[in-house]
Amino acid sequence: MKTIYKTFAILAICTLTGITTVNAQNKNSKKVVSKKVSIQRVPASKVTYKTPKSKVATVRTLSNKSTIKYNGQNYYYSNNKYYSYSQGHYVNIMPKVGFRIAVLPQNYNRIQFQNRIYFQSQGMFYIQSGSDYEVVNPEIGTVIYELPSDYEKVTIDGQSYYEYGNILYEKIQDNGTRAYEVVGFIDAN
Repeated sequence: MKTIYKTFAILAICTLTGITTVNAQNKNSKKVVSKKVSIQRVPASKVTYKTPKSKVATVRTLSNKSTIKYNGQNYYYSNNKYYSYSQGHYVNIMPKVGFRIAVLPQNYNRIQFQNRIYFQSQGMFYIQSGSDYEVVNPEIGTVIYELPSDYEKVTIDGQSYYEYGNILYEKIQDNGTRAYEVVGFIDAN
């Protein structure tokens, strides 16, 4: 009799596990995700960077640069990156949310998440706004398949994430392919 109860218990556990897996896949559009806690917004003081000093990329000259004026400031675009000019050097920067451009950068990816279409290039997300493209934060859950080369590894409350431009990503598997899901943002203050 004990053997029958044990067998029944094992079958029940296996059945429930199978149902849970199917539900998780249906909820996440066929993604198999090992979800950590959703973190949404995190103060910068809670983030620990694997490399404590940030890398500041500067160059003395830019080839084929174009100048973009936004909110009274000059931005320079060259080699798929944005720069500001300071003390004789061009400093690689990430434009802030709200920054607008007339033409998308080369090699952008078109990403559809829920009812929104994003254009993503070099870690920046744009939406079409009239005849321009505006830099925005993506929605939580947006998935990309490649991080910019200068992303940072970070730890928040003992969990590891990837950060670029104050956007936090978690590595996932999407239909057997490595991908990165937006899980939160760092409030820079």
